[in-house]
Amino acid sequence: MSLTEQLQADMKNAMRDGDALRRDTLRMVIAAAQMAAKEKREPLSDEETLAVITREVKKRRESIEAYRAAGRDDLADQEQAEIGVLSPYLPEQMSEDEVRALVVEAIAATGASSPRDMGRVMGQLMPRVKGRADGKLVSGLVNQELAKTAQAE
Repeated sequence: MSLTEQLQADMKNAMRDGDALRRDTLRMVIAAAQMAAKEKREPLSDEETLAVITREVKKRRESIEAYRAAGRDDLADQEQAEIGVLSPYLPEQMSEDEVRALVVEAIAATGASSPRDMGRVMGQLMPRVKGRADGKLVSGLVNQELAKTAQAE
């Protein structure tokens, strides 16, 4: 069963169970995947569908930050609940220590020595952590490690 089929089956189950949050969240993700498929003009692969889910989770995380800054904890809680619905469809997330180890490895592999080399490091690193680590976390760790490397010289 493809990921898209799984999403649709889970949405139908949520409809039967009367779970409005799950139903609406899955419906939103399915619609986003259908839009992406329409733009591509062919059905999405599981990897592409996973990218859509990851993008939707990222949007919700950004919304949570904005809602909390505006003092709208009720809306932030709603977004957090939607992330909870989508999380089981994402691959296991990497810990900060695992990401840091990959960052150090990528810096060594690319020979990066200053923050100006961040693009090279990120280019090598992102395909390895795609969907398993937040890009903001990865770029922050790359910045930290490159700053340490630059100071050591």
